[in-house]
Amino acid sequence: MSEPTPPSSPPPPSSPPPPSSPPFAPSWPPAWPPAVATPVVTAPGAVPAAPAAPLRSVVFRREREATWRELEGLLARADKGGLRALSATELARLPHLYRATLASLSVARSISLDQALTRYLENLIGRAYFVTYGSRQPLLAQIGQFLAQGWPAAVRRRWRALALATFITAIGFVTAYVLTRGDMDYYYSFIGDMAQNRTPASSTAELRAGLYDQGSFTSMLASFAAELFSHNARIGIMVFALGFVIGLPSAFLLFYNGLILGAFVALYTSRGLGWDVWGWLLPHGVTELGAVILCGAAGFTIAGALAFPGARSRIDNLRDHGQDAARIVAGCVLMLFLAGLIEGIFRQTVTSIGVRYTVAVATLLGWTYYFVRVGRAPRVEAEP
Repeated sequence: MSEPTPPSSPPPPSSPPPPSSPPFAPSWPPAWPPAVATPVVTAPGAVPAAPAAPLRSVVFRREREATWRELEGLLARADKGGLRALSATELARLPHLYRATLASLSVARSISLDQALTRYLENLIGRAYFVTYGSRQPLLAQIGQFLAQGWPAAVRRRWRALALATFITAIGFVTAYVLTRGDMDYYYSFIGDMAQNRTPASSTAELRAGLYDQGSFTSMLASFAAELFSHNARIGIMVFALGFVIGLPSAFLLFYNGLILGAFVALYTSRGLGWDVWGWLLPHGVTELGAVILCGAAGFTIAGALAFPGARSRIDNLRDHGQDAARIVAGCVLMLFLAGLIEGIFRQTVTSIGVRYTVAVATLLGWTYYFVRVGRAPRVEAEP
C-alpha cells in the first residue's frame, strides 16, 4: 500500500512566475470594448474604479471629434457674419456635418457615455439646427413675405371654410332682419345692452342725427360704434379659439353676430334710413366684418382637422391645417387694426354719403383682389 504524497510547498516569494504565464503588457489604445477584463488592485476598503466607460469616451471622441470641431467652426463664423460668411462648399457641407453630429449624439446617449460629452453634443446640435434649418431673413423681409404670399395663399386654400363662415353670418343677418321688421320687440332681444338710446322708441330724426354728425347724438353713436368694434374683435378671437370644440360654438357666435347686425339694420330701414345706415356701416364694416368671418374660417379649419382627419392622425392633420389657421388669424389682427383707424378717423370726419360708399366699394374690391390674386404663382404656358 503506497503512502500518500505530501502536498508540495509553495515556491518562495523570490521565485519567478512559471514560463507558461506571460506578464501583463497593456497596449494603447485599448480594444473597445476590452477583450479581456484586467484586474485592478485597490486598497482595502476602497471602491474599485471602472475604467471601461472613460476609455470608451476617449475612443468615441477621438474617432468623431474632427467632425464636431469643423461644425463648431462653421457655426462660429455664421454667428458673427451670417451665412454670407460661408462659402458655397461650406454651406453644402453644413447639413452633412449636422446629421453626422446628430448621429454621434444618438450613439452617445445609447451607450451612456459621460454626461459632459453628451451635453456638449446637445448644445452643438441646437446651434446647428437653427443655422441649418432656421429662418435667417430679417423681420421686415418675413413680414413682407407673409403679406405678399403667406396670408392670401392660406385664405385661398381654406375657401370652403370661408364660404361656410360667410353663409352662417348671412343666415343670422337675414333671420334677425326679417323678425325685427315684423316685430320690433325682437330688437331688444338681439341687441340687448348695446341698444342704449338707439331703440324703436327713438324718433327718426334722432336716429338720422347720429349718422351725420349732428349734435349730441354723434357721441352716443360713436360710443355704440366703439362697443360694436370691441364686440366684433372679441367674437373674432372666440370663433377661432372655439374651433377646437368641433366648430359648433364658432358657428353659434357667427350666427349671433349676424343677428346683431340684422336687427340694427332693420331698425334704421324701418325708418327709411337703410341707404344711410349702410353708408355709415360699410366703410369700416367691410374690413371689420371680413376679419370676423376670416377668424370663423380659421376656427372651422381647426374643427375640420379634428373631426375629419382622414387617413392621417389627428395630430398630424391638426399641425398642417393649424399653420393656415394661424396665418389667417394673424392677418385678421391687421384687418381689425385698419378697421379701427377707418372707424375712428374717417367716419367721424366724412359725412358725405357718396364718399362713404366710394370708400366702402374701394375696400371691398381691394380685399377681394388681394385674397384672390396676390401671391399666386405665374402661369407657365406650354410652348406650341
